[in-house]
Amino acid sequence: MDAHIREIVTDNLAAVTTADHPGGVAAAAYVAGRIQFFNFGFADEAKRRPVTPDTLFNVASVRKLFEATLVALGVLRGELRLDDPVNKYVTELHGDYIGRVTIGQLVTHTSGLLLPTDHPPWPNASYSLAEFLDMLNAWTPHAGEEPGKQRIYTHAGYVLLQLALERRYGVPIGQLVESRILTPLGMHSTLIPERGQDNRAIMPPELLQKTVQGYSDQGTPIGPPGNQQSYFDFPGTGQMFSSARDLATLMAACTGGNVADPQLREALRMTQREAFHVDQEFGQAMAWENVDLGDVAIVDKPGGLNNASAYMGLVPARKIGLLLLANRGEFPHEIGRYHILPVLARQ
Repeated sequence: MDAHIREIVTDNLAAVTTADHPGGVAAAAYVAGRIQFFNFGFADEAKRRPVTPDTLFNVASVRKLFEATLVALGVLRGELRLDDPVNKYVTELHGDYIGRVTIGQLVTHTSGLLLPTDHPPWPNASYSLAEFLDMLNAWTPHAGEEPGKQRIYTHAGYVLLQLALERRYGVPIGQLVESRILTPLGMHSTLIPERGQDNRAIMPPELLQKTVQGYSDQGTPIGPPGNQQSYFDFPGTGQMFSSARDLATLMAACTGGNVADPQLREALRMTQREAFHVDQEFGQAMAWENVDLGDVAIVDKPGGLNNASAYMGLVPARKIGLLLLANRGEFPHEIGRYHILPVLARQ
């Protein structure tokens, strides 16, 4: 079985992990209660430092799974409600539209928000917290959107969700994620570091040494190792860093692995349930996307920056998971969704 899984994963990744492709890829597969790791290429081409299961990658929007889990936990523990208006917690919000947006709409990308930081042409400036709140208060929909009536993917909506969680609990987002998710699951190499003035993550030297150099899809280095990117200039709005080993632990927990806390176990399941039906193939859950391939139902979350790509996909009915982390932009995560996971599920 292990050899067959290795063949499926490596055969599908072979074409995009050759010497002609910049950086490297850390992959993991969870099948039949076992995790297998697969490593390709280099964490740092110049230093010829190879990728390992403990290499730290920028996980881009896969981070959103953690905010979604915090929301689900809060709901299960009676600490907040999905229909709570976001301005219950972020009290500076008083605009007509934003005043009608709820926590549940933010976490399922159905708020209708589509700010300049969410789509090209990308802004040249960053936004302070005060500027972000002013932008939200002034925002009106461009095409008749209404809260809860459509699915529009929004990074800014998750920055607002982060802020609402921090206000609800009075704790920075990094500490919330650590205490409520990482520590209970035994994930010790995942963090949301603060950003330095050079946009480099502030982290202990021993962790920075494990962090990848990011590359464009053409192989150009972008930023130093630990590079963080954000249009928001306030704490907690940079990227999360994690390893394949740590994220494989989360993947196993999401597919029925051993989770001691029953509320955390249920929260991980809750985030995967479709909340908004997009079309015959796609649905939107809490951060996760639901993909119906007919005979295989996939729950997954891709993420990407110009120097990082990440993908976590599950087949919950078969308790199968796949993780792909790459230190380059535009890595084709569709390989996981349409090729590797379906083949694993049909075995």
